[in-house]
Amino acid sequence: MTTTRKVNAAPHPPATLVLMGTSVLSLRIDGELLERLRDRAAKRGMSVQDYVVRTLIRDDFDERFQTAVEETEKFYGVT
Repeated sequence: MTTTRKVNAAPHPPATLVLMGTSVLSLRIDGELLERLRDRAAKRGMSVQDYVVRTLIRDDFDERFQTAVEETEKFYGVT
């Protein structure tokens, strides 16, 4: 009995993987603020870039969640 195998088959990414593009954002910030960001990032073992991105993502989620709550309250007349 012979078996056939695919060789060099490209692996499929997991179904939950979301591929997103990236962009560059350049900021000019005060030196004092940068030092505070460096301190906060270091306490978490993160780079300043990662810390800022996570903070922005968290803030964006908070805003979207609050909007969803408000829309739900309006729908059910809870306001």
